[in-house]
Amino acid sequence: MTDESTATTTAAADTSTASDFAWGTGRRKSSVARVRIRPGKGLVTVNGRPLDDYFPVLQQRVHILAPLHATSAVSRYDVFVNVSGGGSTGQAGALRLGISRALVKAEPELSEALREGSYLTRDGRMVERKKYGQRKARRRYQFSKR
Repeated sequence: MTDESTATTTAAADTSTASDFAWGTGRRKSSVARVRIRPGKGLVTVNGRPLDDYFPVLQQRVHILAPLHATSAVSRYDVFVNVSGGGSTGQAGALRLGISRALVKAEPELSEALREGSYLTRDGRMVERKKYGQRKARRRYQFSKR
């Protein structure tokens, strides 16, 4: 009975519909960010927490918000993000790509400005796998002649 009441309360609390949002998915290393944007005041929420709490490093916050600054859309959209996997750098890169893709879906005319800053380019670099007979991907065991 409690599950039904909480489900109706959360549904009633969120008055926005799925059509209000523009979606974008960003990936970097092993991180995946699912980004939703909607017209608003510039609020950025990552996994239910404010951006400043989730990413305390200023450089990462600047990196994440770069597509919004490049298109002068910082105060026009609220950004809601679910991000998982990887570390903070990979998550920041995934967030940046997701925000860029969501902006293009919301306003297709921004595509040129985002493409110029290469915000729509996926960084395909991944961690190289460890090989057998070696200590790491490229580091070999120490060779002993005698």
